[in-house]
Amino acid sequence: MITTDICIIGAGPVGLFAVFEAGLLKMRCHLIDALPQVGGQLSEIYPQKPIYDIPGFPAINAQDLVNNLLDQINPFHPTFTLGERVEKLERQEDGSYLVTSNENTEIHCQVVVIAAGLGSFEPRKPAVERLEDFEGKGVAYMVKNPELFRDKRIVLAGGGDSALDWTLFLSEIAKEVTLIHRGETFRGAPDSAEKVFAKAEQGQINLILNANVSALNGNGHLKEIAVVQKDKSVTNLDVDYFIPLFGLTPKLGPIADWNLAIDKSAIEVNTKDFMTNVERIYAIGDINTYPGKLKLILCGFHEAALMAQSAFKYVFPEQKLSFKYTTVNGIHAL
Repeated sequence: MITTDICIIGAGPVGLFAVFEAGLLKMRCHLIDALPQVGGQLSEIYPQKPIYDIPGFPAINAQDLVNNLLDQINPFHPTFTLGERVEKLERQEDGSYLVTSNENTEIHCQVVVIAAGLGSFEPRKPAVERLEDFEGKGVAYMVKNPELFRDKRIVLAGGGDSALDWTLFLSEIAKEVTLIHRGETFRGAPDSAEKVFAKAEQGQINLILNANVSALNGNGHLKEIAVVQKDKSVTNLDVDYFIPLFGLTPKLGPIADWNLAIDKSAIEVNTKDFMTNVERIYAIGDINTYPGKLKLILCGFHEAALMAQSAFKYVFPEQKLSFKYTTVNGIHAL
């Protein structure tokens, strides 16, 4: 059995930063994640995607952010169980928890922190004829290795941040980039949308609005897509890769059976310390919901800091949280 102070379910960026905040208060952390590596969606889905809203970094690649977080928490010696999914939570008589994975790994902890991002997830697939026929043969739902698209003809579809960011990024390396969006305005960051419109005006990308991809064609590998315009006319485009970016469909999995208050696949928390309706169980990052919630990494970092302050009383019930400057493993902290 693994014994720790805090068991963090989810080893994405918010879960990793929670280790840092807990470490400053001398609390030990063990992280468990169903993915075979740390980093969550950043490492699994878009490791090379640039992120623009991390304080102090005008832009940072997703995997670089994960690597920096790992360096940041290294002094606190966290432990990991990867490639296993939490199946069961059992409250003990003293209020602590026994966490059990699908591989029967047992973790005893005083506090449970759910930082599972969107839970288990899968990409939302648009209704496009023969889409699944070309999965892995020209259709990709995420960009893991941008070099795969170098000097290729790429068509992206979507109107959110991922579609905008990858359009901008791939425009620098691909032979031709086309972004197709069913509307005239984008849901993503206004600054990114402005850059996309500017590149379109300069002829650096093709931007097709009020349109949808309706069908795919090819012989063994994707060669052509059909685009339906607002007036129902159809245009065929030669293409090497089609990347539909319509977000992810969240699935909470076993979390849904833990008697937590859940609203639309997200766990309800209070904003004082981000505890759930069950004592000693917290939820931080994209997995939680509360009035005014923003699904941003930096918001998850804030939630992790307040969670750690609250969790301290369960880990060290005989101690009072002090706010004097000290040094923990060479790091100056409160």
